[in-house]
Amino acid sequence: MIQRPKVYGIDVDPETRCVHYHTERDIIAIKFKCCGTYYSCYQCHQALADHPAVPWSREDYDEKAILCGACGRELTIHDYMTSGYHCPYCGAAFNPGCAKDYPLYFDVEETPQQD
Repeated sequence: MIQRPKVYGIDVDPETRCVHYHTERDIIAIKFKCCGTYYSCYQCHQALADHPAVPWSREDYDEKAILCGACGRELTIHDYMTSGYHCPYCGAAFNPGCAKDYPLYFDVEETPQQD
């Protein structure tokens, strides 16, 4: 069994959904570069952390910073952004609407093409 990292947030469920994002496909948590801590979303980080969020740089895209709430596997930022909105390990569907929030988490000059 995979040891899942702790995910912080407001009303976080076992698949990482929170009070802000809670559809069937809202099943990823993001490790924030500024603190190395997984949060359900940027709003949870803003509400609970004692510091401002810092986006991951493009040089960090090989870092494991995305947690699939379905299977508990960690993905690199690059793997997540090019996953075609599905976990490459378990096939669970991710919310494609999250792409609009990439600039909150990642330094993106342009969003990578989805497969």
